Amino acid sequence: WEHIIIGTFQKIERSMEGVPLKIILVNDGSSTGVTPEKFKILRESNLPIEIVSYTKNQGKGYALRQGAIEADSDFQIFTDVDSPYTIPSIIAIYNSLKSGNDVALGTRKADYYQTVPFVRRLISKFLRWVLKSVLKLPITDTQCGLKGFNQKGKQVFLQTTINRFLFDLEFIKLSAKRKVKMEKAPVELKPNVVFNSVSLKILARESLNFVRILFRK
Repeated sequence: WEHIIIGTFQKIERSMEGVPLKIILVNDGSSTGVTPEKFKILRESNLPIEIVSYTKNQGKGYALRQGAIEADSDFQIFTDVDSPYTIPSIIAIYNSLKSGNDVALGTRKADYYQTVPFVRRLISKFLRWVLKSVLKLPITDTQCGLKGFNQKGKQVFLQTTINRFLFDLEFIKLSAKRKVKMEKAPVELKPNVVFNSVSLKILARESLNFVRILFRK
């Protein structure tokens, strides 16, 4: 994963020549495949990188808030450590923010569902239906792992409270209520991206978070 970060950053840097870039890597208490040697490789790569690390796993939502707190740039874009989206997709998020949107939300094409496990596909489609039919939100693809925001959008993002996977849904609901300017940006996954299945334990926990989001003011 350390070489994926380095390679992805170098490609973005070449595609966005003249734009100052910085990486904030958050290690959410991970022990699998995370060693001091890998962090050393990143630090010796001469990339502008800041590493935020803590020992207890808190969840993706919590981790991304820690990264946002550390960031001071006008625009901030987040994605997963394996960088599953194409470079043009990342640039599309940046261009959306540069054009004046407070929040840029990656939106995947319909063929995305052909690459994910059945349960995960079912959950995604159910969420889309809830967002459109129950919450009446203009955005239905909440779980795309590529999003960005400016400083105004960041303030909304830091108001989220869900620590794990449904922080995206909470963020979009809050953004709609706060009336920040949101725009969908079409994004594409890299070829051969493999998605993990969702466990029953995660489903049970996120069901409670889903109820919390529905009733949050």
